[in-house]
Amino acid sequence: MQAKDPADTTQDASDDPIELDHATEHDQALENAMETGETTPELTVDERVAESEREVLRAKAELENFRKRMQRESEQQLKYSKLPLVRDLLEVVDNLGRAIDAAGEEGAAIQALREGVEMVSQQLGQTLAKHGCQPIAALGTEFDPNIHEAISQMPSSEIPAGAVMQDVATGYLLHDRVVRPSQVIVSTGPADAGASPSGAEATQSDASSEPAEEAE
Repeated sequence: MQAKDPADTTQDASDDPIELDHATEHDQALENAMETGETTPELTVDERVAESEREVLRAKAELENFRKRMQRESEQQLKYSKLPLVRDLLEVVDNLGRAIDAAGEEGAAIQALREGVEMVSQQLGQTLAKHGCQPIAALGTEFDPNIHEAISQMPSSEIPAGAVMQDVATGYLLHDRVVRPSQVIVSTGPADAGASPSGAEATQSDASSEPAEEAE
């Protein structure tokens, strides 16, 4: 017994092709006349109208059947469009399972486990790249609100103002569309020590001015 193709679906009664009764007496008479070479009798006005209506019905039926067939094919393609990606991800899942099993063995080395997990991570990145999914470069680049999401700002003497100083969560692009923006911390430039006195310095200055006022 052959396995059923997952892409095959049971058609509803509404998806069945529309059938028309072509075997009318007039159509049969025309076919017989063409086969025998007889002259086709001239049609009356009513017969011409009836023939035109039958042709319109045939055209509508063929167009409706074509529309339903294209709709079914489009639904099938959309439903199973992720099969190549899923097949490639299954290999990553298998290797991750092997790494977990190796970690549970007695005497397993931490370094060997780390290397195994790193290999799985690299394989996952390669699989995503194969399907057009690439990480967004953020660290050290100028902040771009189209691909970056700023979650905080911090002063930095090494990173210029307006540039990304830390990539908290890596973002990804699918071809040219953002799947997820990178969550980043943006630099505000070097801290300006002389901009304003600290709270402690302000308190000390207030305290030093009090004796002078009492002396007056």
